[in-house]
Amino acid sequence: MLFSSTTFLFGFLSLVLLCYYVVPRMFKNAVLLVFSLVFYAWGEPVYVFLMLGSIIVAYVTGLLCDRGKYKGRLPLVSMIFAVVWNMGLLLFFKYTNFFINNANNLFDLKITPLDLTLPIGISFYSFQTLSYVIDVYRGEVKPQRNFLNLAAYVTLFPQLIAGPIVRYQTIEDQLTGRKESLDKFARGVKRFAVGLGKKVILANNIGALFEEISNTPQSEMSVAASWLGIIAFTFQIYFDFSGYSDMAIGLGKMFGFDFLENFNYPYVSDSITEFWRRWHISLSTWFRDYVYIPLGGNRKGKVRQCVNIMIVWFLTGFWHGANWNFMIWGVYFGIILLCEKLFLLKALGRLPKLVRHIYALLLIVIGWGIFAFEDTDKLIQNFKNMFGFGGLPFAGGTHDLFWFTQNVILLVILVIASVPLFKRIGEKLAARLPAAYGCIIEPLCTAGLLIVSTAYLASNSFNPFLYFRF
Repeated sequence: MLFSSTTFLFGFLSLVLLCYYVVPRMFKNAVLLVFSLVFYAWGEPVYVFLMLGSIIVAYVTGLLCDRGKYKGRLPLVSMIFAVVWNMGLLLFFKYTNFFINNANNLFDLKITPLDLTLPIGISFYSFQTLSYVIDVYRGEVKPQRNFLNLAAYVTLFPQLIAGPIVRYQTIEDQLTGRKESLDKFARGVKRFAVGLGKKVILANNIGALFEEISNTPQSEMSVAASWLGIIAFTFQIYFDFSGYSDMAIGLGKMFGFDFLENFNYPYVSDSITEFWRRWHISLSTWFRDYVYIPLGGNRKGKVRQCVNIMIVWFLTGFWHGANWNFMIWGVYFGIILLCEKLFLLKALGRLPKLVRHIYALLLIVIGWGIFAFEDTDKLIQNFKNMFGFGGLPFAGGTHDLFWFTQNVILLVILVIASVPLFKRIGEKLAARLPAAYGCIIEPLCTAGLLIVSTAYLASNSFNPFLYFRF
């Protein structure tokens, strides 16, 4: 079930809100658990049992990982079992056929790939349950002894399918001590409306342009069109994923939760280091806290630090999918980050801000060019086209003028929406006209976004969520 669907907006969400606010406090987590399971089972009726199995493993191993209660090797063995379980499931469902296909190609084998479908959201809930058990073992959180509360945390539908990765320590107290209020609910509706607008109005429309360009025959393409396609994808993936995160954060507020931010205007960055502090923050901090730092971080010399950075970024690419383009994408950013850490940031610091910004944007767009195509042949061909090695004219392809003129206004809106301009205007209006802003301007803008987004949903069938496949 998509957040950006009339079924969710006018059916599921209305029903869960009604039930949640009718029942007494002691039953609220139970309501969230039941509806979250229904939400997941809507698209994955079989794999809901797999997720429940992961919750049971997290619950039992979390209890046994308590080193304040259990001595000896039991806590360590329990933590290792949780790691093996979660990583084993992830590797089996997400990467088995990848390994089989590559073994067949390398060694001329005839192994038949398994008939597996990827459980939706497994990359996210596996990381959440794993971080919970590790944090218990480290003594950073207490084990959750109420199974229903832990299950509600893992299955919480706003962030279940595509994140952000909500760590247990972030909402440990909120599971039982959160406070709902009309003000928080209103802020949640506003945040949800912003996310829905990003997704339906911006991401879907520019995504349709990318789909059209990427499926256009080579004979009708140009260098300019190839760059336009990847720029379109650059905007699509940002507004698609940040829109989903906004909707998740907004839904969380409607139920009294405060999730951490997952995006902070990443396309204003002046370096790739800054970009990754602003993009998919929950994933970056997860890898930092559970991979980079345990490997030694920067505490064991420059060489070890460089190795650790490359391990983290290879795994980041690997996490995104069982295709070589994701691994190349991870290594690509790992190498750039390594260069920036060793010498490039100092050199960039001497350059004008505009030059630094162009540098970062160019590398970001090229990175998304790697990420966009799982078909290796299509990936290589697209880069040949982009850099003038595909035998194409620089401009003047069959559709160039049409694509640009039809989308120029949308592109301008996307650029403006990628920077904190609207946020700053809202802050200034709230400071100068607090009553008018809070009672009139903000509610009207929120209602307008919801109405326009709903109209787009009713008239447009192109509505994918890119991160569902991860």
